[in-house]
Amino acid sequence: MSNIQLLRHATIVVNMGGKKMLVDPMLAPKDAFDPVPNAVPEIKIPMVDLPLNAEALAALIQEIDAVFVTHTHPDHWDPIAQEMLPKDLPLFCQAPDEAAIKGQGFTKVTVIEDKVEWEGITIHRFGGVHGKGALAEMMGPVSGFVFEYLQARNQEGDKIYVAGDTIWHPEVVRALDTLKPQMTVLNAGGAQFLQGEPITMTAEDIALVHQQAPDTHIVAIHMDVVNHCHIKRVDLQKAMDEKQIKVEIPADGEVVNLQQVARLS
Repeated sequence: MSNIQLLRHATIVVNMGGKKMLVDPMLAPKDAFDPVPNAVPEIKIPMVDLPLNAEALAALIQEIDAVFVTHTHPDHWDPIAQEMLPKDLPLFCQAPDEAAIKGQGFTKVTVIEDKVEWEGITIHRFGGVHGKGALAEMMGPVSGFVFEYLQARNQEGDKIYVAGDTIWHPEVVRALDTLKPQMTVLNAGGAQFLQGEPITMTAEDIALVHQQAPDTHIVAIHMDVVNHCHIKRVDLQKAMDEKQIKVEIPADGEVVNLQQVARLS
């Protein structure tokens, strides 16, 4: 049974094809880091603890088969994760981050340019933009991944799109149109600095995803953890209710099953 489990913020576990894949691990305890600068409120991050105690987190790490990093901003790839994760775990990333991750001691790093096959799972890479204009340039390149698992030939496979830190963009359209994922995981929160427009998805962006792909089940994460994410879960749920759009907004630790999509949509 394919599913995702939200740990916190953008950190999820994708369970597919009998494999556990950890995406964008930020594993630090509450208040470990200074606030994201040039943003309000000035609150230390993460603003909440993981939904796992130390023993449960250690047990989960032992079960992880591979790690996927969409980009190396510290709220997606933090020093605690770099320290805790075994250096010989298979790790997949975008090309601009390869050297840095290898420099951190990881020995099985694979760059995804377009797609890779791993343990019976196909992982497709799509781009995005982490903001608009000069801000997007400053924030650097980002990726999203579609995880696809075909249980048998001549059968539609399980497809989960993890869009990463992007706003609405043609690359998001390309992922939705070409692969038609049954589940689309969006980094919401409307993250924003004191200057400039949001750098992650807002309610309006999510509405555009729904308009483009009304049959994909949208799961919204990336809220209530980092100080520059201004749209809270309750805000997003209200906005989606007003737009009459069905969106799953899991709590930290919650599992969303792909097989439930048809019933929930």
